[in-house]
Amino acid sequence: MGWLDLAGNERVLDAGCGTGRVTERLLARLPRGHVIALDGSPAMIERARRRLGDRGVKYLIADLMEPLPIGDAVDAILSTATFHWVPDHEVLFRHLAAVLRHDGQLAAQCGGAGNIASVEAAVNQLGRSFGGAKTFATPEQTRERLSAAGFTDIEVWLHDEPTAIPAEDFEAFLETVCLSGLVEGMPATDRAAFAHEVAIRMPGPEIDYVRLNIRARTRSRDPRP
Repeated sequence: MGWLDLAGNERVLDAGCGTGRVTERLLARLPRGHVIALDGSPAMIERARRRLGDRGVKYLIADLMEPLPIGDAVDAILSTATFHWVPDHEVLFRHLAAVLRHDGQLAAQCGGAGNIASVEAAVNQLGRSFGGAKTFATPEQTRERLSAAGFTDIEVWLHDEPTAIPAEDFEAFLETVCLSGLVEGMPATDRAAFAHEVAIRMPGPEIDYVRLNIRARTRSRDPRP
């Protein structure tokens, strides 16, 4: 959030607000502005609404793979831990650029190339695959896609963020977070058994997160007639 230059009166899109935890901090930086809290999950939007109320926030259930119905352009877009769930980043960045004003800001972080590689390796050993459920892009791919969508002043980089999980919580964490798309629809006992099989094939109770960091702006309007 510190990557955004905010005066406090801006209109900011939180693209993938989830439960509203980060949105709450964003609101604190906008005493005279407001936030559009967007998520594709009605359940997440309801949790965000319970956390934040309606003051200074407009809630929107929308798919980032579709044109965003937000009306007037926003001054900035913030997104945390969301873009890797979007299958086509070329489309994603076009839709974001379309709702940003000229010289608008984008600040985002998501899973990048190499993210949860040890989890994926264990899943593959079990004959399963994440397939196209997640997009873990490289900085080079992301820079090219942002530029094609009309962004400039692009900064993109990766950093490792290995995260230890308490051993007693590790299998539940795998089941509910890392493997959620794979185990969806399974009976509860099967979900737990699959998470256990993944866990015992991993080096230890740690998730090898790799973060893709993004800062960019939309191009300024050419002042010439």
